Amino acid sequence: MANITIITGSTLGGAEYVGDHLSDQLQAKGYQTAVINEGILDDVLGASTLLVVTSTHGAGDFPESIAPLMEQLMTERPMLRALKYGVVGIGDSSYDTFCEAGMKADALLQDLGAVKIGERIDIDIQAHPVPEDEAERWLTDWEPLLQASN
Repeated sequence: MANITIITGSTLGGAEYVGDHLSDQLQAKGYQTAVINEGILDDVLGASTLLVVTSTHGAGDFPESIAPLMEQLMTERPMLRALKYGVVGIGDSSYDTFCEAGMKADALLQDLGAVKIGERIDIDIQAHPVPEDEAERWLTDWEPLLQASN
């Protein structure tokens, strides 16, 4: 089974909780996971499967915990053709930049050649005040697609 690197981008800790929860769910299915709350470029370059779990900060920005990594990916532009990935965006639909950081992460990884597994989920905390539950439902669809891609 694939090793899965989970990198979180969080301002208040919500994305970290979701990342930890998804890690627990994946480990229960036999995957090895690593949750990284302040990722660096080597974490992405060393990963075979990446799961980005990020909230959106301010006017559609990445949270401080993941912004330096995303900036480095944008600047250095490493080719990531061997990387498989998924994205979990967490946001509040009352903002016009709802889940924009997740959308930006998804677009950037695709642009760098990474292979997207399944669809990105944008979790609205207005509708799902416990985002871990919605992320777990998404994982039940995502995980079989990951298995099929190996």
